[in-house]
Amino acid sequence: MSDVGLYGLAVMGQNFALNMASHGFSVCVGNRSQPKVDLTVNRAKAEGNLPLVGSSSVEDFVSKLSKPRKVIILVQAGKPVDATIAALSEYMEEGDLIIDGGNEWFPNSVRRAEELKPKGINFIGMGISGGEEGARNGPSLMPGGPKESYDIIAPILTKCAAQVSDGECVAYCGPVGSGNYIKMVHNGIEYADMQLIGEVYSVLKVCCQDNIRGMLERVQHLSISILTFYFCPFCFT
Repeated sequence: MSDVGLYGLAVMGQNFALNMASHGFSVCVGNRSQPKVDLTVNRAKAEGNLPLVGSSSVEDFVSKLSKPRKVIILVQAGKPVDATIAALSEYMEEGDLIIDGGNEWFPNSVRRAEELKPKGINFIGMGISGGEEGARNGPSLMPGGPKESYDIIAPILTKCAAQVSDGECVAYCGPVGSGNYIKMVHNGIEYADMQLIGEVYSVLKVCCQDNIRGMLERVQHLSISILTFYFCPFCFT
């Protein structure tokens, strides 16, 4: 039986499943279309026979998980999340846990937690930051839900999150919806940074008269070279 399940095998789902497996957790993966399941299983074999197995249906997926079942879903926000939860909950039991790792509007997470209560299925909404590379090698995780539910999944999250000098990049954020809210604020700050960088580039381009080398030297002179990697896409557009 697998320690954890991951349902939804787009880029983020595949890479986070491989991340968990590479840290020694046995993982079962599922997806609406079978080819992505097969692709992920083959990737796990190619990366050193990682402890990852596939499934052929939602029922098969749930049946391969140890109890209490822990399922992370990484599907498109909105109706696809509702449809996935509905399908999974048909086979899950009281005490099981669903973690939605998508970029979801926080009131939806609150609603889903309430809808699952009659079945006794616990729910966590979890922001994930780091993109494809982060999902594979260590993302920042922002889980929000019942503390006792977080404690069940915490041993997996703390090992698979990014590791920095002062610890792992995951912390219990509070009640359901709080993790999604923090991720929303995180995205807002990130997009504001990107807007600022774009405006700085525009000004520097005029000042340097389209001299890219001179512009980059000016950036370095301003001691903001730590952001150089953000400028790269702009420099070639």
